[in-house]
Amino acid sequence: MSVQTRSVLTAVLAALVAVAGFLDVLPLAGLAAVLVLALAAGWPALAGLPFAPGSTAVVALGGLGAVAAVTYTPLQPYLQHMPVVFAGAVVLAFVNELLRRDGRVRLVESVSGTVAGTVLAVCVTGWVATARVEGGAALVVGGAVALALGSAVVALHGRTWLVYLLTVVAAAGGGTLVGALLPTVELTTGAVLGFGVGVLVAAMHALFDRVPALARRLPSLAVAVLPVTVSGVLVYVAGRVLAG
Repeated sequence: MSVQTRSVLTAVLAALVAVAGFLDVLPLAGLAAVLVLALAAGWPALAGLPFAPGSTAVVALGGLGAVAAVTYTPLQPYLQHMPVVFAGAVVLAFVNELLRRDGRVRLVESVSGTVAGTVLAVCVTGWVATARVEGGAALVVGGAVALALGSAVVALHGRTWLVYLLTVVAAAGGGTLVGALLPTVELTTGAVLGFGVGVLVAAMHALFDRVPALARRLPSLAVAVLPVTVSGVLVYVAGRVLAG
């Protein structure tokens, strides 16, 4: 999967997040669950983990459990039960190693890689938690629009530093535009949120763009999904700090 294809896929997924967030919490939670499964399927190959089936199961269960916990927690803070789910996933990561029958080679790498993948999957709950607070749907739309624009620009050809600069500018511009159009999002909040999302998109592109595993389909899918999942927690934090 080429970098252009991955970037377009990320932008499309971000647009779907914006639409789902505007509709209701449950469609957004369903989309978050799909993103978790896509990330879980490709993460072991992307990270080069030695026991892919077990790592995929742990990442999927941890991410899906966190999405369910945040969706059905009745009162704020909606992330209050997410650490418990993540702790359970860490325990599952060790159980996964106990089930291995391959001599448990690269044990530390396997555990740490599985836990890292679970952290990235759990980050998607930020979208759901943000959508559940008052005025949060507008923040979801702002973050998703910034992510879509930044993801589209990062695939441009040119000097690396210039492409990354344009990525941040485009994402910040998208967040600012949403802040200008939607009364529930302040202009400053939209601009800062867009800037943060743009930096995240550029950083993840720089981190994963030359990984050899991207020659395969599932790792490429995981890389396309990663900016969407990780942006969730960024949008939540920006909403809590800037919007209150």
